[in-house]
Amino acid sequence: MFDTGGASSTREIRVLLADDHAVLRAGLRALLEREPGLVVVGEAGSGSEAVAALEAGASGFMQKVAPVEELSRAIRSVAADRLFLDEDAARLIVLERYRKGGQVDDEKVTAERLSTRERQVLKLLALGHSSKEIGLKLSVSPRTVDEYRARLKGRLGLVRRPELVRFALRTGIIAEPSA
Repeated sequence: MFDTGGASSTREIRVLLADDHAVLRAGLRALLEREPGLVVVGEAGSGSEAVAALEAGASGFMQKVAPVEELSRAIRSVAADRLFLDEDAARLIVLERYRKGGQVDDEKVTAERLSTRERQVLKLLALGHSSKEIGLKLSVSPRTVDEYRARLKGRLGLVRRPELVRFALRTGIIAEPSA
């Protein structure tokens, strides 16, 4: 997540790191703190916090699988008052808008057909919890959680976690963050 806070070339660029891996956040913080004019203002440990930041007006998003060089380009784009979404995020947004037609109603029907346990697992996944954390909350093994995740992805035709998050938001399984 990046936010210029209305940054110009003389103002600092504020960056919020959002990832559930502390080691990755620490490495990114170390890289960014070497860059003049960049200030890491915080860290978010889950994807749900990342979604909240976008809803609150963050100007950029990139996935951790993006090349390191892309990070600098992303930050500079946001600093120039341009929105930055990496290729995968942009593709998902375009596909989502293209498919939107009557999809939300269809998705709500599909969501209603999920079992109570599937809905619980989906909600916790969408809120950024790991399989281990979900297992502890629901008193099942992490492997069982992984089986539910695979079943959900198959039933819903979704591949990645961000798709599950968007599905959960669109269908009301988790509420959209308020601004």
